Amino acid sequence: MQMPPKSSHFYAHSLPETDKQAWQTLDDHLQCVAEMAATRAERFGMADAGYAAGLLHDLGKYSAPFQRRLEGSSERVDHSTAGAIVAKQRFKGGIGDLLAYCVAGHHAGLANGRDSGERSPLSERLKADIPAIDNAWQDALTLPQELRPPGTFTQRSERGFFQLAFLTRMLFSCLVDADYIDTETFYAQHENGLARQRGGGASLTLLRDVLNQHLETFDTEKGINQLRGHILREVRNKAGMRPGCFSLTVPTGGGKTLASLAFALDHAITHGMDRVIYVIPFTSIVEQNAAVFRKALSKYGAEAVLEHHSTFDAEKASKGDKDSLDKLRRDSENWDAPIVVTTSVQFLESLFAAKTSRCRKLHNIAHSVVILDEAQTMPLPLLRPSVAALDELALNYHASIVLCTATQPALLETNDAARSFTGGFKDVEELAPDPKNLYRKLKRVTVKHIGCLDDDQLRHELLDVDQVLCIVNNRRHAKALYESIADQPGAFHLTTAMCAVHRRQVLHHIRETLKEGKPCRVVSTSLIEAGVDVDFPRVLRAESGLDSIAQAAGRCNREGKRTAEESEVRIFATANEEWAPPPELKQFAQATREVLRQHGHDPLSLEAIEAYFTLLYWQQGPDQLDKHQLLSLIEKGRLDGLPFETLEQEFRLIDNNQRSVIIPRDTDARKAIKDLAFATSPGGIARKVQLYTVQVPHNGFRALEKVGAIAPIEPDKFNDQFMLLVNEDLYDDALGLNWSDPTFMRAESLQW
Repeated sequence: MQMPPKSSHFYAHSLPETDKQAWQTLDDHLQCVAEMAATRAERFGMADAGYAAGLLHDLGKYSAPFQRRLEGSSERVDHSTAGAIVAKQRFKGGIGDLLAYCVAGHHAGLANGRDSGERSPLSERLKADIPAIDNAWQDALTLPQELRPPGTFTQRSERGFFQLAFLTRMLFSCLVDADYIDTETFYAQHENGLARQRGGGASLTLLRDVLNQHLETFDTEKGINQLRGHILREVRNKAGMRPGCFSLTVPTGGGKTLASLAFALDHAITHGMDRVIYVIPFTSIVEQNAAVFRKALSKYGAEAVLEHHSTFDAEKASKGDKDSLDKLRRDSENWDAPIVVTTSVQFLESLFAAKTSRCRKLHNIAHSVVILDEAQTMPLPLLRPSVAALDELALNYHASIVLCTATQPALLETNDAARSFTGGFKDVEELAPDPKNLYRKLKRVTVKHIGCLDDDQLRHELLDVDQVLCIVNNRRHAKALYESIADQPGAFHLTTAMCAVHRRQVLHHIRETLKEGKPCRVVSTSLIEAGVDVDFPRVLRAESGLDSIAQAAGRCNREGKRTAEESEVRIFATANEEWAPPPELKQFAQATREVLRQHGHDPLSLEAIEAYFTLLYWQQGPDQLDKHQLLSLIEKGRLDGLPFETLEQEFRLIDNNQRSVIIPRDTDARKAIKDLAFATSPGGIARKVQLYTVQVPHNGFRALEKVGAIAPIEPDKFNDQFMLLVNEDLYDDALGLNWSDPTFMRAESLQW
């Protein structure tokens, strides 16, 4: 009788209270992960490297200590470093180093090469004293002889190590996703005999056919719809262009949402791409656009459109079906869906992530059409790294990037030094037919600066007409201004001090009031600007960036039922120093004032917008467009010092100096809070609770905590992860949460 190879006595995963025959052998696990990682890495020409990473990732499990751990030993065993050491020794020319980062980090996340962080740097890991591994692995595993970058890999000399760091992160994504899925499949099959369903669903071709049927229902014979139809046809006609970088410059009202989706599906099908990823700056618009896409895709929409952001209610989307819910959550982990709608925060931060959970999806961005909606909203302090990452996706990962906006920012690297963006996009193709002419045809408003106004004058402006929207730069000003008109008919207030559910309710009332032609006077922060579907005859806007003013203008005469002369956007400076723009907004306002002097006759023209962004970027300078000097840090780190953990920590689009407070606003909120209190794993319940949270600055949070206005939910289980507003007097139906001075409020009902 022939004896099995020695390596069959090594296992990757065990099962409690079962015979070892049911355990997963290490050979099987490594082979399965290698094949899956290779398939994923094939998208960008690195299948062999993906295969090698899969074979090496658990090499340390070929050790006696690890096998004892599977049998019940409590000893901690490093099983990741051994494969990293072999990778670096076996593969030269830099590829071995990249694999070493991936293999060493496949559980804890990518570490820095040299610098210390929360994770031990790779340089220390490679020197660590680890258990010896059995030579059986050399008989069981066949590694590639050599590894090279793909022949199609295009280098940009000024960011060579950035490209290597990006490639590492992509390989890491292939590895961790394959490892997760193979491990999950093994345990799922043991539990119920079936692997858990992922991905699948309608093909892009089927979705396009359904979208075409939806588009045919629109009347495109006259008026604005005729122009939208023209734009749609012209944009789709360019779907055959080779993958790369595109711009779609369509003014508000031009139908760019569905036009961009139609282009993306056509383009993806033509070039054999896998999915469409729609990136949107604000959560509220993510929800809005996802709903538009689901409606357009009829019965396939619910399954085809994956909505991924912090407040997404997966349970509601799955309509309570547990199997659908579980699949939806699994697809969110790695974006295994034909259409993904997500936030700029989720997308851009993932491109610089180091944790396994954030990186899993990255390989599914390759071979995709990425539509960056409202591209001008990318944050200035991280603009150069963001552009570099997007450019790299188009350059080497067979992705097409579509910069979709009504106000195209000046992000192109050109031969004109005065207008060139350092490290910007090259060879960007415009999809819209004659954007300047479109702007003229879709011009719906008249913009003018009305000078410096105090709050009394602003109040008169708000009372001058029955329907008006006033947008200011901070919450305190919005509150004060609203309180000055609160006794007037149709007064509304919108602020981020309200939870998401509350804001939706207020917006619904505003839309109904406008539709009925009743007085409607809204004071809001900038949250109403981007994509919120409201239509006012007059909009007041405090000085800010010209792109923000253009967004505000999109809330004026949105449906084109009035003439441009009848539809005014009035820009004003605030006389009260207390309401002056915060320091980070002053530079935007200054650039706007300069452009208004040059283009006052038409401040929202494409020429004016280009002048604004060019001036803004020039004022900032390259250093301020990469505030943390991330690009320089990568290049200085070189191959052995790639700063993965540092990049993850520094690349943050949102200030983390805020804490969430849960508002028990209604019956659904109270049920979710109760369910959370009794949950062993917060998961899906936490997502539901997020719809009822308000982000509070650190000082405000501490003030609320000090007077006992907030309290943790089940602190023994969750510590202070979930903080509940227990003094409900602090939450006003018109103003939202007040954290400025909680001591004067009644301190009743402090227990829930």
